[in-house]
Amino acid sequence: MGSSEEDYNFVFKVVLIGESGVGKTNLLSRFTRNEFNHDSRTTIGVEFSTRTILVGDAVVKAQIWDTAGLERYRAITSAYYRGAVGALVVFDITKHQTYDVVERWLKELYDHAEASIVVMLVGNKTDLAQAREVPMEEAKMFADNNGLLFVETSALDSTNVEEAFETILKEIFYKVQKQRSSQTNTVSLASENPASTAAAQAERRPCCVAL
Repeated sequence: MGSSEEDYNFVFKVVLIGESGVGKTNLLSRFTRNEFNHDSRTTIGVEFSTRTILVGDAVVKAQIWDTAGLERYRAITSAYYRGAVGALVVFDITKHQTYDVVERWLKELYDHAEASIVVMLVGNKTDLAQAREVPMEEAKMFADNNGLLFVETSALDSTNVEEAFETILKEIFYKVQKQRSSQTNTVSLASENPASTAAAQAERRPCCVAL
């Protein structure tokens, strides 16, 4: 009651997906804690962190979920899409194989998530540009053709990490606002968190820790 943890208007669940080793965990830690771990181990199962940002005059609490990219953990992560309103599909610009399977990750996402989910394609590890295997123009064209947001990032040197998360959160926010305005006759003005019911339920889960 009255703690800063409760001072937000919306809570949005955003998931990170993509092959193992593309840098999902470091993107998460860079955005939520401004940390980078050179010895980051493969994520086992699911981890998540939160960060609160200002979007317009609204305070948005982002719940960022990080899942294991390895095939053997796939069964653990299917339920993890539930309630997500945004997703970052991450690939490594120095490993074309991680980009080649983006379509498979998108199919899995759309099989489990809401059709209205906002999706961003993220080419990570731009600090290794000299080893690039995926041309930026190719990935950008793929994103445009599939209705995805697109950005290239480096979790190591922080390039575009803030911009990536802030862009997708703003896009989700504007989508929610648009839905609110089209449902003005049915929206309850008493509700302070008019984000998706599932996202709000995710916030109330006992697993959710205050960071």
